Amino acid sequence: MTSTSSSSSSVNHLLHPFHHRTLLIPKFPSLLKYTQFPSSRLQYPSSRIQPTSAIAAKETEAIITQPQVTGELDLFACPVCFEPLIRKGPPGFNLPAIYRSGFKCVKCNKSYSSKNIYLDLTVIAGAKDYVEVQPSRTELFRSPLVSFLYERGWRQNFNFRGFPGPDEEFNMAQEYFKPAEGGTLVDVSCGSGLFSRKFAKSGTYSRVVALDFSENMLRQCYDFIKVDDTILNSNLALVRADVSRLPFSSGSIDAVHAGAALHCWPSPSNAIAEINRILRSGGVFVGTTFLRSTSSTPAILRPFDRRIAGNYNYLTEEEIEDLCKSCGLTNYTTKVQQAFIMFSAQKP
Repeated sequence: MTSTSSSSSSVNHLLHPFHHRTLLIPKFPSLLKYTQFPSSRLQYPSSRIQPTSAIAAKETEAIITQPQVTGELDLFACPVCFEPLIRKGPPGFNLPAIYRSGFKCVKCNKSYSSKNIYLDLTVIAGAKDYVEVQPSRTELFRSPLVSFLYERGWRQNFNFRGFPGPDEEFNMAQEYFKPAEGGTLVDVSCGSGLFSRKFAKSGTYSRVVALDFSENMLRQCYDFIKVDDTILNSNLALVRADVSRLPFSSGSIDAVHAGAALHCWPSPSNAIAEINRILRSGGVFVGTTFLRSTSSTPAILRPFDRRIAGNYNYLTEEEIEDLCKSCGLTNYTTKVQQAFIMFSAQKP
């Protein structure tokens, strides 16, 4: 889920990672009528988000009468209480199946749906009157215009600040993610899904979640996906969520990627603490961002670099390392090129 300047201040306004357009998007069939959830409280294991024999037994009657519909504990968790969600709908971890499913928290009973081609797992999902305004940098990437432009010129400007380009960045990230092969990867602040699509298409992971707070970014991501059947029917889900309150149980995720995103987060410390929470032991976090200052930054300018950063949380190499370690991550490593930094850390 980025920013840059093309000439002192203007580049910083042009380089950020999120674009989506407001288009009429063909929707999957509406949610199936099989969205009723059992009233009895289900028991589930705390460390594994997998269906149990007890749950299967409770759902036997529904499965017999509606064989195409399943009811099981899902990968996703409630963003309110972080308890696993019960999923009722077609089996499979792909866009059509998830779109036609309903989700409900086993603890607080809050329901979630995928009404707009993405599954909305924000705390305020379903709110009718309450509107929460986010910082300007967050609202910018909810714009249909910015979402549309992100892969059509916006992201290409990052090269001027040292970003090696999406293909090379993907290959670099894949090297860091080797310990997570075969697991679940979450691409937080995914924007238009530039890297989510690459991760899904690689076949390296059992499940890939493209996650962003911007509705229009997720719609733009779907626009790219729907023209490629190999991705549309792959193990990929589109999820709207807040990076500071991720909808997954603790210790349930193998890998988290955040491409050119950290500087856009309202609170990088809250976000990285959340990433640490959802990672399993040995899980890997890989991120890229713009450095606020580098070794080539004149010493006389460094006291003013925070002011130059404007509305974005540009950090130094030392600050990013300190932040990751203070949030409990270890094995911190980096690759730096001009203002570009790729960093990696692991859950102990």
